[in-house]
Amino acid sequence: MDTEVRVKKGEAIDRALRRLKKKLDKEGTLKELRNRRHYEKPSEAKRKAAQRRH
Repeated sequence: MDTEVRVKKGEAIDRALRRLKKKLDKEGTLKELRNRRHYEKPSEAKRKAAQRRH
């Protein structure tokens, strides 16, 4: 899963960064990274899921 954005000749870096962020958001990469930042025990995950349902 290599996400790559090539900077076009004469293109501003901030514009290329914006394209990269959009691509990562579309793929769900950043969301996945945030979820995996800390290990969550399965019992904790179940508890959180149950709370969200109620």
